[in-house]
Amino acid sequence: MISRSQDGFTIVDALVAIVVVGILMSAIAPVMVLSVGNRVQARRVELATQAAKTYLDGIRNGTILPPNHTIVLNEVDSTSATQQFNAQRVTFNDAAVPPASSLANCTPTAPDYPYCQNSPNLSLYCIDFDEAAGCSSNSVRDLVVQAFRSTTPTSTDATKGYLLGVRVYRADAFNDSLPLVKSDVDTRRTQATFTAGLGDRKAPLMEITTEISTSETRLQDLCDRLGGCQL
Repeated sequence: MISRSQDGFTIVDALVAIVVVGILMSAIAPVMVLSVGNRVQARRVELATQAAKTYLDGIRNGTILPPNHTIVLNEVDSTSATQQFNAQRVTFNDAAVPPASSLANCTPTAPDYPYCQNSPNLSLYCIDFDEAAGCSSNSVRDLVVQAFRSTTPTSTDATKGYLLGVRVYRADAFNDSLPLVKSDVDTRRTQATFTAGLGDRKAPLMEITTEISTSETRLQDLCDRLGGCQL
């Protein structure tokens, strides 16, 4: 006769254990998915920050040419003199987003140079972060830098210094015909480092502005760009 202490698990015991484990897993699964999504998104924003800083370094040391996309800041956007009191002044928020279909495959010119100029007219630079050779709109890891700069109504000379604007998008944001988005004066649309998913791929990962000056930049050039001042 087998003693009670030698009894094994019954099928009912096993089924109960499976149900309990299933309930626990279903409870913690959303937390695990959220954690993974946040980690991926935080890493993507970090890489976007690095990409923007590397781009700025390239602008400052002359490796990358000044953007072709220019904006005359502080001009009054109005259709008639009678509407001046309602007119809005042009800012970097008015810089248009690039067309969704404007990205083509490109390959950096050297192994130690991560950027390839993807669309010269639109001043788009793509940086290759994945294992595949080159940069393409099919990649979920490659990033795209959109750059634009300020000019004055009388001069577009970049050697006089300018305000530089940079947006960094995911390369796969260009993989379909849906338009990209940007921040405006009322709403900031850059992606956060924490998200319930993998973020809005059409929104910029980051947006920054910075002053760019050269050895030829003079104080008068800054005054002209700011609207004029007496020296």
